[in-house]
Amino acid sequence: MQTNTDYATRPPRVDPPAGEPVTGQGWALGFTAAALGLLAAFAVLTVPDAAGPGELSRDALITLLVFAGAVIGWIGNRLDDSFVALAAAALLAALGALDTGALFATLGGDQIWLLVAAFMLAAGINRTGLPARLAVGLAARASTPRALFHLLTLGLVGTALLIPSTSGRAALALPLHRGLASALPRGLVRAVALLMPTVVLLSAIATLVGAGAHLITSQVLAATVGEGIGFGQWLLWGLPLAVVSSHLAAELVLLLFTTRAERREALRVDAAELRARLEVPERMGHAEHRAALLLGAVVLLWSTEAWHGLPPALVALAGALLITSPGVGTVGPGAAISEIPWSLLLFMAATTALGGALTESGAAAWIAAHALVGDRPATLLIAVVLVSTAAHLLVQSRSARSSVLVPLLIPAAAAVGANPVAVAFASTAAAGFCHTLPSSAKPVAMFAQLDDGFRPHDLRRLSVLLAPALAGLVLLFAFFGWPLLGLSL
Repeated sequence: MQTNTDYATRPPRVDPPAGEPVTGQGWALGFTAAALGLLAAFAVLTVPDAAGPGELSRDALITLLVFAGAVIGWIGNRLDDSFVALAAAALLAALGALDTGALFATLGGDQIWLLVAAFMLAAGINRTGLPARLAVGLAARASTPRALFHLLTLGLVGTALLIPSTSGRAALALPLHRGLASALPRGLVRAVALLMPTVVLLSAIATLVGAGAHLITSQVLAATVGEGIGFGQWLLWGLPLAVVSSHLAAELVLLLFTTRAERREALRVDAAELRARLEVPERMGHAEHRAALLLGAVVLLWSTEAWHGLPPALVALAGALLITSPGVGTVGPGAAISEIPWSLLLFMAATTALGGALTESGAAAWIAAHALVGDRPATLLIAVVLVSTAAHLLVQSRSARSSVLVPLLIPAAAAVGANPVAVAFASTAAAGFCHTLPSSAKPVAMFAQLDDGFRPHDLRRLSVLLAPALAGLVLLFAFFGWPLLGLSL
């Protein structure tokens, strides 16, 4: 089975119902952006290069204004996220607030190469039909709706190791939902449509390559404190949260969108029929065996970097070369390269440069000093988790949220004596909640457009309970779980 996916950073547009006018505040955002541009021009002409204690230098003020303009562009939802990020980075370079060498170097960073190779590897694995076979095997073992939901959740969490994109994982889940629709009661079909994107988004925190936001967080940490987060570390800290939050979400969906009678009803999914719908052969082929072995080897080498010293990007590149090589691979190099989301890579490079400019110019430290919440690590962490959980209502792109928050959180953490890695990781985990609106995330929008899917009010009903539940889980892990795994606050 082959699935072609558009990996754009912005979710697909969800049009309002017929007859409902499109409203917005484009004029207000445009006016604000114009005002920021005038202030930036004024700063170039009048603000001195150097600044005293607690003051903004010219470069810091320019960086702050351009960064604010980028945030407005991301909130405005009219321009492509990658265009906004690239324009902001180019403007900083043109105004002298960002070194052009630093701007161009971000595209050649090891995190970018890691993502390039991971997408090529994922293309080869997806081409074999291995993810669909795993899904069929899990669904066929369910004897009750609750068992089906938790088995599907388990499988979707596992796809975080297979596909480095939430939209790509959602695209793999769509055919499975269509295959299950004929075998399930109507009430369960809607609940499954809500379950799949919910789990895809929550389980992304399991791996470093689960979302572009994770790589941005690691890059910003490496550039500012000299310590990024490796694949093994991220897996150690993120996988437990991904498993717990995903299965908790499965229970919430069950309780909110199915009746007690539906949950108690016996269930049987015909594996042969589901395989036929998904075009999965009855027996595993040689290509699937090779893909499974290669994936296992790559994940093992990623997770044991401290032992062998091979960088994750180099391991991923070796895996990508093997899976696209003649005679051994499962996909041609051209087809694998076509699956790479170049827009996302450019977005990551530009936002990494923006984050570096915020830190190096002193703008991030100035914001942290003037907007600091409390003077204790615990108080800061609680505020960070709450803000990160709600941030999707303003900035839809998950990567953009990390680009906005993480550079500001690092100096704030240092100011109160907190571990910046712990604060940044907790923020990134909480920012994974983006379930309130169909446009909040691409996987949600994909399933919201199904004829037998959920409706916007279903999302709001789920979010009322899921948002505080996830925020509470992140805080529990930050205070009690992650310190046992080497990530103390």
